[in-house]
Amino acid sequence: MRTAFDEIMAVRGKGAPLADEVSIVNQDPVLESRFRLGETCAAALAGVGVAVNDIWEMKTSQRQHIGIDVRHAAAALKSSLYLQRPDSSGTFRNVVNAGHQAMLNITQPWATQDGRFVLTHFGLPHLQQRMLALLGCDPTPESVASAVSKWNALDLEAAIDEQRLCGGMVRSSEEWLASPHGQVLSGKPIVEIIRIGDSDPEPFPSTNQAADRPLSGVRVLDLTRILAGPVCARTLAEHGAEVLMVTAQSLPQMPEAVIDTSHGKRSCFLDLNDANDARTLRALARQADVFSQGYRPGMIGKHGFSPEDLAAIRPGIVYTSISCYGADGPFSHRAGWEQVAQTMTGLCHDNNPKRPHLLPAAACDYTTGYLAAFGVLVALARRAVEGGSWHVRVSLCQTGMLIHRQGLLDHAPSGLDLAPTELDALRIESSPPHLGPLRHLGPILRMSQTPAHWTRPTPRLGGDPAQWLNP
Repeated sequence: MRTAFDEIMAVRGKGAPLADEVSIVNQDPVLESRFRLGETCAAALAGVGVAVNDIWEMKTSQRQHIGIDVRHAAAALKSSLYLQRPDSSGTFRNVVNAGHQAMLNITQPWATQDGRFVLTHFGLPHLQQRMLALLGCDPTPESVASAVSKWNALDLEAAIDEQRLCGGMVRSSEEWLASPHGQVLSGKPIVEIIRIGDSDPEPFPSTNQAADRPLSGVRVLDLTRILAGPVCARTLAEHGAEVLMVTAQSLPQMPEAVIDTSHGKRSCFLDLNDANDARTLRALARQADVFSQGYRPGMIGKHGFSPEDLAAIRPGIVYTSISCYGADGPFSHRAGWEQVAQTMTGLCHDNNPKRPHLLPAAACDYTTGYLAAFGVLVALARRAVEGGSWHVRVSLCQTGMLIHRQGLLDHAPSGLDLAPTELDALRIESSPPHLGPLRHLGPILRMSQTPAHWTRPTPRLGGDPAQWLNP
């Protein structure tokens, strides 16, 4: 069986790095799960490091040493839960969102009439209201459980799909892999990197300046929300890319997720339904290197921003699509969240042999974000040599399958997590003008010559002009 790192290096297509280039220390379990969550995330981060090294070598003829601690990678899968802000006494304490926790309390696998389990996702407030209307219940665990128990599992899954909501029947890994959609994803690499157009090579400029960074000069448009896509762009910012986060003022957000995944970026409001705003976005895209979006497959194309549209107006673009189910297969039209990917791919089923149980971290979301960043880096390196426009595709379900392929631990002791002192050593402090003092996890990837870091604190949503820093 190939390890997660082997699969990721196969996508890179250059063989394994030198034996002393990558150091991964420690092992699972770190969190309370039978799955190798920390080790899989560490493999994705190591892949990012190797791809950064490929670009750094193009610029300097040098490679760096890469270091990853599995325990730190596991912490990265829960980073929004480790945010701290000072209380009235000035003592930093973890940020607690009671409303978000209430949502998670009802976004769980519930028993159905036919002896199966279905997870109904209540996500954002408008989705919660629509799901409650479908079920005819109140937003409490007892009420949701009672409502779900009146349905057969596949009937409820079909109704959720018909209403364009999010959820699904709990499947074992074997059931998922035998399904038509599971078979489609099984035939694909963990990250798809597809050439979609021709253009001249865009080599990275040679440098010997100490202040230069691997992605200096790379411009990224980030049109994603809630978690995987923003993690991708945040990771590119860690290595010097200029990232402009684009969202509409009307789109709902999760405040802690915005804070956690927006370090190093700027943020502007543009509404794709507004002709002037769409025109502004096209102008930005003409000067961009990367365009990252997380809409359901095919949806953003209705606004004129499909991969082919972008390759036409900006030959050489690296277009990144991040979804729950992937671009192909019978479920590709469905939206989804972290918990839905766990439910469908067998993670929820196999995490607890007695009853389906969600993972203790957003392992699909964060790991998918790192894999997307890896794909972008590989595509940028290919563009530098071969030219061309490229489409990078990743999905939460594909990542769930990768996690499952790493095998199960015999057991996971209860109550596992990182100790407060260990977390404190990983935290950095910043003071965004609109938020005040924050403590949050710093970058986990260690690079010997170009340490990963963010040059900007997390921005205010819509607080920046819709333009590049040096137009």
